[in-house]
Amino acid sequence: MKILLCGARGFVGSHLQRALQRAGHQVIGGVSSVRPGEQDRIAVDYAHDVHVADWLPRVRDMDAVINAVGILRSTGSRPITAVHTDTPKALFDACAQTGVPRVIQISALGIEHSDTQYAQTKLAAEQHLQALVAAGRMSATILRPSIVFGKGGASSALFVNLARLPVALLPGPVIDAQVQPVAVTDLADAVVNLLSATPQPPGPLACVGPQAVPLGDFIASLRQQLGHRPAKVLRLPDALTSLSALLGDLVSASPWSSEAVDLLKQPNVAPPAAFEALLERSGVHYSRLLAETWY
Repeated sequence: MKILLCGARGFVGSHLQRALQRAGHQVIGGVSSVRPGEQDRIAVDYAHDVHVADWLPRVRDMDAVINAVGILRSTGSRPITAVHTDTPKALFDACAQTGVPRVIQISALGIEHSDTQYAQTKLAAEQHLQALVAAGRMSATILRPSIVFGKGGASSALFVNLARLPVALLPGPVIDAQVQPVAVTDLADAVVNLLSATPQPPGPLACVGPQAVPLGDFIASLRQQLGHRPAKVLRLPDALTSLSALLGDLVSASPWSSEAVDLLKQPNVAPPAAFEALLERSGVHYSRLLAETWY
């Protein structure tokens, strides 16, 4: 297939591109800027390409379009509403107008239960895509991964660095959050399988590992996988957690913020059966993630 992959330079997108190319597909990567020698990429401004006309020439003649663009927080140059909602809506409308046979939206698990800007902007894009499918205008699937783990992921690197600490002072929401980590390689393999599925399941389809785990226990598992003895974990008092999140709100580049705390309070788990059926095997257990995705 000839595939337009939006967000091809990101963590998930780069793994998707490699898996798709290994499967024999031609991938055109939509990226914020094209570097010299990149013949298979096109420049896209995800903050401002919010009109259908911006996308019509890009999606025409594509056999599939995959949107793997996502940001955790809004910035002046990349407003989250534009990146998560306005631009994807224009992209999906263009796909419907040109008759793109398959569309895949990489969303996030648990967004329907959260009032955060991240969740609501992701959900708005989903709802628009679902309306197009319900109207019979296109075939599309929404994938909702839990925490995606693998080499190159910013959150993955953070968890590994925390796991290396012999003494860790962690906020309560980090210790208690219920997650179901999914290997980025499993997510990529599932997308490859999805492209050949007939009919294409509409989703939303939860993409999760085999077992749920508190985030604090997951970090402890990573420490064990690194070959270290158990760490001493201290819980940051709630007042200091709130203060640290407010300070994080002032730094747009910081992944830690009030919204991050709110997102962690939402369970990020789901039954794995549907994802494993798409994957055609069991996913990587969180106790094997370093061996399978990091080295």
